[in-house]
Amino acid sequence: MNPSPEMRFEFGKNWHAFVKSNFTQERCDVAKAKILQFTGRADLQGIDFLDIGSGSGLHSLAAWQAGARRVHSFDYDPSSVAATMMLWEACGKPDNWTMERGDALDRQYMTGLGQWDFVYSWGVLHHTGSMWEAVMNAQATCRKNGTFYLALYSSDAAGSSMEFWLKKKAFYNTCSALDKERLVWWYVWEFMMGRDIGRAAEVVDRANQYRTQRGMDMFADVRDWLGGWPMEYAGDQDTVDLLEKFCGFNLKNISTGEACSEFLFERSGTPAQITDVKAMVARIKSAA
Repeated sequence: MNPSPEMRFEFGKNWHAFVKSNFTQERCDVAKAKILQFTGRADLQGIDFLDIGSGSGLHSLAAWQAGARRVHSFDYDPSSVAATMMLWEACGKPDNWTMERGDALDRQYMTGLGQWDFVYSWGVLHHTGSMWEAVMNAQATCRKNGTFYLALYSSDAAGSSMEFWLKKKAFYNTCSALDKERLVWWYVWEFMMGRDIGRAAEVVDRANQYRTQRGMDMFADVRDWLGGWPMEYAGDQDTVDLLEKFCGFNLKNISTGEACSEFLFERSGTPAQITDVKAMVARIKSAA
């Protein structure tokens, strides 16, 4: 059974639970370090930061703690807005951090946000139901010489498994709560333990160390992956071609090979020479 077009995974419920049970300052420090490392910045002083699809609010908080002059967070899911607000309240309700419910597919809303120095959307726009429309709306909020940090599920990484995962996500969103929990443990058994009980300690250690990856929680991410619906994939080169050729961006950094490919763009304002993604990835790896 396929979910209806209107059916959506409760991302906000997942991230609200994450904030209540798993948030620590250490996780925020890791998230902040990830943003700064990928962008090559020491801090975000003087930067206006827009978080499109704030989820738990962790990365909005990280940007605020990194010194952003202004942070604005929005999410389609009211529970994600509530999770973000929990972190905002925990750090003293700063006046220069605002949040609200918003839709990346609402062009009028997106235009009303104005333009920002740093636009951040990690693992969000492929869940809107109209990914490329959402990407175009998001990129329009980035001012000239601004930064667009984008992460999308990669068809290059997924390969022939795309159809398998789309069917699995469809099932997750129509099955019972018990079956959902069974699917979480099926995923751990199949893809983290490789059906080898001897790797149980390895998975426990991975869960304990998971916070070092963007400050997130392993089981929250597994549920997000299994349940994420609606869902689309993007080719790495397709993403770069669109933003460089038609939107006036230059690709400055990229990370591929995981479920989500990460892209760091800078808006030059004029069409750029198209970057060969595979060649750039090879150069980055050789320089590491």
